[in-house]
Amino acid sequence: MKHIFKKSCLLIILLFAVTAHAQLIPGTGKAEEAAAETPRDSLGRRSPRGTVEGFITAIGESDYVRASHYLELNKRAYRKEAERIRIVTIFQRLLDQSGDIQAYGFISNKETGRTDEEKLAEGTDLVGNITAAGETIDLLVKNTAKAGDPAVWLFSAETVEDVLAINVDTDLLIDKILPDVLKEQRLGGVPVGHWLALVVLIMLSYLAAWAVTSIITLVINFVWKKAREEKTDLVIRAFELPFRLYLTVWIFVSVSQQVGISIIVRQRFSVISVTVGIVAILMLLWRIADLVSIYTKNRMTARKRISTISVIMFLRRTAKVAIVVFGIIAVLGALGVDVTAAVAALGIGGIALALGAQKTMENFVGSVTLIADQPIRVGDFCRIGDISGTVESIGMRSTKLRTAARTIVTIPNGDFSSDKIENLAFRDRFLFNPSFYFRMETTPDQMRYLLVELRAVLYAHPKVLDTPPVVRFTGITSSSLKVDVISYVEAPNWDTAQEIHEDLLLRMMDVVISSGTYFAMPTQMAYTPNDLYDFDKANAASETVQNWRDKGEMQLPKFDPAQVEKLKGTIKYPPEGSVVKEEQPEAPHSANRKLK
Repeated sequence: MKHIFKKSCLLIILLFAVTAHAQLIPGTGKAEEAAAETPRDSLGRRSPRGTVEGFITAIGESDYVRASHYLELNKRAYRKEAERIRIVTIFQRLLDQSGDIQAYGFISNKETGRTDEEKLAEGTDLVGNITAAGETIDLLVKNTAKAGDPAVWLFSAETVEDVLAINVDTDLLIDKILPDVLKEQRLGGVPVGHWLALVVLIMLSYLAAWAVTSIITLVINFVWKKAREEKTDLVIRAFELPFRLYLTVWIFVSVSQQVGISIIVRQRFSVISVTVGIVAILMLLWRIADLVSIYTKNRMTARKRISTISVIMFLRRTAKVAIVVFGIIAVLGALGVDVTAAVAALGIGGIALALGAQKTMENFVGSVTLIADQPIRVGDFCRIGDISGTVESIGMRSTKLRTAARTIVTIPNGDFSSDKIENLAFRDRFLFNPSFYFRMETTPDQMRYLLVELRAVLYAHPKVLDTPPVVRFTGITSSSLKVDVISYVEAPNWDTAQEIHEDLLLRMMDVVISSGTYFAMPTQMAYTPNDLYDFDKANAASETVQNWRDKGEMQLPKFDPAQVEKLKGTIKYPPEGSVVKEEQPEAPHSANRKLK
């Protein structure tokens, strides 16, 4: 018995704990679920949109008593059914004459209404207006529920008072035009003539818009001569159709309101009107994207920037996709679909896509940067890090280089744009910077001879730029005497520069040999002073230097400008005996002689 009693007590304790735990969790109890649910309003007045839709539906069914439940009336008017019917009839008549109610998609479908409207008090929404006797009455709906109670939206008492204060003109233009047969037969709670008038009005609005756009186009072509050019004509044609559609909607909405077509019919067509307006704007953006891409593509082609065309095409496709996506969201919003969740999902999806395709986006941004800044172009020889080669192509994801080994190296544009790029094709001159090491037996006069004659070679060579060349005796090492040469060579490319470097080095070797000394040998071989050393030439070099001293013509530490002018162009390049012949400019008189 004790054992059974203990088990029973334990079971009771567990049940009590589970019950207490369930009560501690919010939202799990049935009482809380029932309290969380808002009781449904049979007339659908929980939101501004529900109130407007219910009111329009009620008057469309000629149920004016039910329609009066969507108006905030005082107790005296509410008690008399005939008075309620009279107020609703006046309201409908004014809406037919000069009323305008927003499309349902633009009216809030939330119990709180629109919270982003700063000009209106909290719990009040603007849903349309009525223009009569030169005045505009705002149609306001108001949440009439007490604090804590479910929302009940009604047309505000102020709006009802303003409507009743207007004198109603019972004679509408459409009633004067339509025959009695079309006014007596009803469709959807509206005379059939209103539907037929609406169809005719749509066609007339389009014809009027077509005539206006055609006249404007003719006037532009007549007044502005550039409008006949192909580029300007494309721009005009791009704006023509979207402007015509938008003008059609504007004419249709304005005239249908002035004619007095029933608000019931106009409200049903309001979604179509808004949708056509949105499509017109999207069509204009679509055509602008095409025009901009075509114009940019032609300019890049004329400038021979072929690599940018792929980016232009990609941006055009991206812009069109964005236009379609935002167009769909706008149309769904006009139809009354709550697109808040869709936009949020689109944002989350975009973040997820950006995180997943982070490297791809980095490469795309890198390609845009390469094309915008143009540090390299197709055909340029460049160095990126430890890779050197000629640019073969610049793609959306990567850039291809052809190396000296004739291999293709593919570098992602993200890495390419963030790394240091040395473009060798952009240099305007080529550095000639050899260092010569001469034997320790070289005498001071021989060194003076070398400094003067080596510099004379640079001054005399036609391919060396006019910038003063540098030939300096820069140091004495343990095994040689060092001379550094710094000058710049003019050449169209690296191959030609190497040819000029080669010619300069050969001429400088001749100078070294003529001095009687020779280049130092960094080896461990034992040699005598007579090896590779010409005493006769050394004596001749010394005599030449002594002669410069005697005459005061020593061109050290720098050359006399007059001597520089004498030396310029005295070296023939290409050298004597070369198969390459330098092209000489043709004299003007010889060209004239040929023409004769």
